[in-house]
Amino acid sequence: MVKLLLADDDARLSDLIKEYFDGEGYDVTHAWNGREALELMAVNMPDIVILDVMMPELDGFETLKQIRNKSAVPVIMLTAKGDDIDRILGLEMGADDYLSKPFNPRELLARIKAIMRRASQEREDDPTADIELSGVLLRRKDRTVYLNGELVELTTSEYTLLECMLMAPGQVLTKQELSEKALGRKLTMYDRSLDMHISNLRKKIGNLENGDPRIKTVRGVGYIFVSNEQGA
Repeated sequence: MVKLLLADDDARLSDLIKEYFDGEGYDVTHAWNGREALELMAVNMPDIVILDVMMPELDGFETLKQIRNKSAVPVIMLTAKGDDIDRILGLEMGADDYLSKPFNPRELLARIKAIMRRASQEREDDPTADIELSGVLLRRKDRTVYLNGELVELTTSEYTLLECMLMAPGQVLTKQELSEKALGRKLTMYDRSLDMHISNLRKKIGNLENGDPRIKTVRGVGYIFVSNEQGA
């Protein structure tokens, strides 16, 4: 049973989500604010967290920041409709996905299933098949990433994106392909989540020795992971 932690001070919406997901076989725990969510996580770590941006005591952004200091648990942010700034900020801070209010609980369920499906697929891969390229070491056994020997903290989506690109070094991967493989959904118009995850990933793994980015943009197509040899 998937353990889901929902943090939202909207009683009506929270009751609706809890009732729906209870019926889908999920173990749902509810928190009224970010502080309560962190306290619940310290006792029983969930499989996925749903965070509303606007909450009393501790808002969704600060809660996400504290979560990311300790855990890479998947996080979906709930934002106000049309609020691009909230969505972009959440992704920059390490959220795996976002959903604008109001929404159909079935869409939230689809997003959660996509994230959990990615995690399940990764567990089925050979856990000993480490990948190392251009100073980046990806260890599948414990889902950790090292840059020149130093541990790099990545979110679930960032890790999956990096894994996809390391498995195809020097090859252009389209945005649609990366979105389906790493985010578990087809890319839609005006969806900037993939670009934001790539931007965050770039900041964390830095550039090659010659100053070129490890992840290059192929304008109008997608992205490519560049090796030292290619970047020279």
